[in-house]
Amino acid sequence: MTSRIILLGATGYTGGLVLDALLRRGVEPTVAGRDPAALAALAARSGGLDHLTVDAATPDDLKKHLRRGDVLITTVGPFERFGLPVAQAAADAGAHYLDSSGEVGFVRTLHTRHHHRARETGAVMLPAFGYDYVPGLLAAALALRKAGPAARAVDIGYFSTGPIWRGISQGTRTTMRDGLTLPSARRYRHRLVDERTASRVRRFTVRGRRKSAFLVSGTEVLFLPEEFPSLDAVTVYNGWFPALSRPLSLYSALVNAATRLPAGDRITDVLTRPLLAGPPGGPDAALRARIPSHVVAVASSGAQGRTPLAEVHLEGPNPYTLTGELLAWAADRLATGLDATRSDATRSDATPGVVGPVTAFGLDALRHGCAELGLAPV
Repeated sequence: MTSRIILLGATGYTGGLVLDALLRRGVEPTVAGRDPAALAALAARSGGLDHLTVDAATPDDLKKHLRRGDVLITTVGPFERFGLPVAQAAADAGAHYLDSSGEVGFVRTLHTRHHHRARETGAVMLPAFGYDYVPGLLAAALALRKAGPAARAVDIGYFSTGPIWRGISQGTRTTMRDGLTLPSARRYRHRLVDERTASRVRRFTVRGRRKSAFLVSGTEVLFLPEEFPSLDAVTVYNGWFPALSRPLSLYSALVNAATRLPAGDRITDVLTRPLLAGPPGGPDAALRARIPSHVVAVASSGAQGRTPLAEVHLEGPNPYTLTGELLAWAADRLATGLDATRSDATRSDATPGVVGPVTAFGLDALRHGCAELGLAPV
């Protein structure tokens, strides 16, 4: 039986990409949001979709529209502000949940508050199911499986090619700005530790060239140990701007020092405001096509990563395009339910609770699905 898919935030940039991806799959979601006129116009342009006017900040308003087994996708951020009431509504209703968050702190809170309730109601809750951070989780899991039981650590680097600065959305620039003053979690010696963002710089080989990347947060540190409990260390890096990695490390130190001064908020605002420079919205299809994504994972035998055992590289579509396609793929699988006629590699049953993509679907199913979307090893 196919359940309803409800897309909250469909009139926004990321929501529009998810909607397009769903429609290409032949899936007609119910679009939802606060603006009834904008929703009605979007629904009409998209072939007469059903639409709901709901307030993401009010879980009771949303919950009355959800049924057990429905799939709720939300792209409404910042998720620290708007995500938790939406997740609560899904968990209480037994509706599956997907979001486009890149906020690791939000994901940690989501697990603390809603994991057990989701297990009770049968809801599969998949936060950050986009470019942040499915490619890194997939690459790391493949590298760890290839490395075998001797693997104790994995380092993950996110890279891109093409005119990446021109291809960053306003939402991403805001997240990058906020992230400079927030700690980045990494796993070390079997526990989570918070470190200053960009305090570490690591070099990876990408397409035969050595490129630098700086420390960032990633849900890999939360979800990989569920599948690989012997892991001592998990560290995530961003290499979008390799030449700026070390200067950004110094910049991050300066910004974080400023937060501790009198009038620190005002000083930090001035220091980080240049990161917001750019047009509203996000890159169009032509620009996205010029900026593919590349993710690398290196599995090692020691927590310091000194003895590499396996390395996996994945390349795929632009980060924004990939996010839309991944959310549509997962929502389609969850809505369709278990199809006994499918092979083990493509079955769509999933583990309930607040879980990562490997735990939810299994590594082979995730690898197969990502390959269909163009994200594959190189």
